[in-house]
Amino acid sequence: MSIASKKWLVMPAAPANLLRQYRQMSPVLAQVLYNRSLKDPTSAAQFLYDRDIEANPFLMKGMNQAVSRLRVAIRKQEPIIVYGDFDADGVTSTALLIQTLRALGAVVKPYIPHRVDEGYGLNSKALLKLARGGAKLIVTVDCGIRSAEDVEEGKAAGLDIIITDHHSIGPDIPRAQAVINPKQVDCRYPEDMLAGVGVAFKLAQALLKAASNDRVKPTLTEDDLLDLVAIGTVADLAPLNRPENRALVRRGLDQINQARRPGIRALLKVCGVEPGKVTAMNIGYSLGPRINAAGRLGSAMTAFHLLAATDPVQADKLAQELHALNSQRQDLTREAQDKIRERIEAEQREDDLLIFASDPGFQPGIVGLVAGRLVEEFYRPAVVMELGEAESRASCRSIPQFDITRALDQCADLLVRHGGHAQAAGFTVLNQNVEDLMARLTDLAQQTLDGQELLPTLEIDTEVDANQVSEDLWSELQLLEPTGFMNAAPVFMMRNAYILEWRLVGRDSRHLKFRIARAGRPPLDAIGFGLGEWSAQLPGHVDIAYQLEMNEWNGRRTLQLNVQDIRLVSSTNGAG
Repeated sequence: MSIASKKWLVMPAAPANLLRQYRQMSPVLAQVLYNRSLKDPTSAAQFLYDRDIEANPFLMKGMNQAVSRLRVAIRKQEPIIVYGDFDADGVTSTALLIQTLRALGAVVKPYIPHRVDEGYGLNSKALLKLARGGAKLIVTVDCGIRSAEDVEEGKAAGLDIIITDHHSIGPDIPRAQAVINPKQVDCRYPEDMLAGVGVAFKLAQALLKAASNDRVKPTLTEDDLLDLVAIGTVADLAPLNRPENRALVRRGLDQINQARRPGIRALLKVCGVEPGKVTAMNIGYSLGPRINAAGRLGSAMTAFHLLAATDPVQADKLAQELHALNSQRQDLTREAQDKIRERIEAEQREDDLLIFASDPGFQPGIVGLVAGRLVEEFYRPAVVMELGEAESRASCRSIPQFDITRALDQCADLLVRHGGHAQAAGFTVLNQNVEDLMARLTDLAQQTLDGQELLPTLEIDTEVDANQVSEDLWSELQLLEPTGFMNAAPVFMMRNAYILEWRLVGRDSRHLKFRIARAGRPPLDAIGFGLGEWSAQLPGHVDIAYQLEMNEWNGRRTLQLNVQDIRLVSSTNGAG
């Protein structure tokens, strides 16, 4: 199994007469919008500028019932538990709903299960413990939609349960007091791709609207919650080409950049990101991983307490804890990935269409990250499992050609529980079923993927040569923000670029830093992460695929090409 190369796919050029209709923008930006299926100027303008795209939360199925039950609990001062997941989406969802309910006068506490001791989602042991502790009402956030049996056991213990979730619907919808999930087939809400925190925000929004109708003025507004919504939405890879997600993240970034929440201010500090300069990329690569690190290697409650903190000193201490955990997480991920790669090479399993790796030494909190890294490296679906004594837990990551959750559905008889999305999922399995599970998943991958060309595709928006690169172009491209999942920062191609000089940088000298010549102008700086192996063929002429970014260092701003891939000039690898 060799390391995956990339196939370059240059998007078709838009008709010139159509591009001319995209007024007050360059042909480069117009082409990028055309590539994103925004093929008329009106929809393109809405995509670039609209910030207020939200539907009435009461259109969501189950919302009226949930709000009514919560208002009764608030009025009667019944103990409420917000039950969240241990990733960034679940933690931000928990913090958001706790903050909202407390502002409305509720008696409410958070509960986030421990990844190792309890695993993902609702579990009946926790529900029974909460019931014995006096809880009357459980509200899930970012979990619960596939926990029909656990809900029944919770109800038998005297609990009322409200489910809010965004994951795919299982064969049986829990018979809860209310179920809020826009993926329900008879839900009238127009957006079904919100993150878990987006669904929690709609519940908070509905509660605040109901309170305002009572002429009660809550101590917070919707805007006070949007920083949490932005973090959870970006960190959970909710699609940023959807209008509501895009609007929520845009408005949330405004709140994050004000850094009024002590926990976010402290988190920005340890990440080395200045308030006022935070982007969706900073969430994805800096804030989100540190919040996730708490649940991966310790208790997600550490991250919750950070986001809920009102004392700056406490917030700084908690942010430092998350920063240290994240560094540890990076080391463990790298070690596990290296271990699996060595096994693959030793066993010479080059033809395998699915990676299935298990080990008792794998930390359960990093198996998903390792699976993701393996997919990036080998472009195959990957299952990485931490072997337990009697049962084991695994995380799966996949490629667009193979729906991993659908595959797990076909293995449900071998699993204790499972759930997730098309390209990311998790499961628990009894050890006696592991071999049969591996065989069945491998067979399903073989049936689906055999004969397909399995190469990651690098979609290139258009050709932009060295002399077209400018600060004006970079500034115009900022209108595309927030970029991320399903709204990637544009990728451009530069043919026959001449590399003047280069050097290797970073840990293990894996990254390539170089400069590109321009006629009559200063050279362009470029960085290629993970492209250090190209140093043997430089300097000289190459084709590059790149994203345009602004590098800020010691108060100096310079344009920089973030190089995604390099190929020899003579290559014709999929590019027109």
